[in-house]
Amino acid sequence: MKRHILLAAAAACFALIPINGAIAASTMMIPSATMFGTRVLALHNQLRWAAGVRPAVWDRALAAAADAYAARLASSGRWGHSSDAQRAGQGENLWMGTHGAFSIDQMVGSWASERRLFRSGAFPRVSYTGSWDDVGHYTQMIWPGSTRVGCAVRSSASYDYMVCRYSPGGNVVGLRVP
Repeated sequence: MKRHILLAAAAACFALIPINGAIAASTMMIPSATMFGTRVLALHNQLRWAAGVRPAVWDRALAAAADAYAARLASSGRWGHSSDAQRAGQGENLWMGTHGAFSIDQMVGSWASERRLFRSGAFPRVSYTGSWDDVGHYTQMIWPGSTRVGCAVRSSASYDYMVCRYSPGGNVVGLRVP
């Protein structure tokens, strides 16, 4: 039953969007910001539950900050994390992919897939490969001290950009990741 509900929800994300009198198909159409936030938070909290970590809550201010930065990435074509000064005390996960080719689940799922390389321990010694960069998105998602999350997606003609902000920020050297 759950599978059918999920498929129905995913199908609802496909829409025809009028743009200056023309109609363009979009696989990125999310019916409302609330549905987007609910889905992204659910994906995060599934991982947190599996890791034995308390659930996070959606934070509109973090989502607004993520949206502003995603818009900047999309309009500039620049790729990279915002400066620490731009997100004091916040963690940040970034994703970029071909415009319209990926669902929200796939975007968040790319970070979650790092779990296969993760091993519990004190950060940064948390990866079977020896490089925390291989699991850093995942560890931020499940970081026990990060209790709030807010995310956004913005697009250019060629790419979609997803930004998630976390507070307090995770991936703190010396602290244990479950």
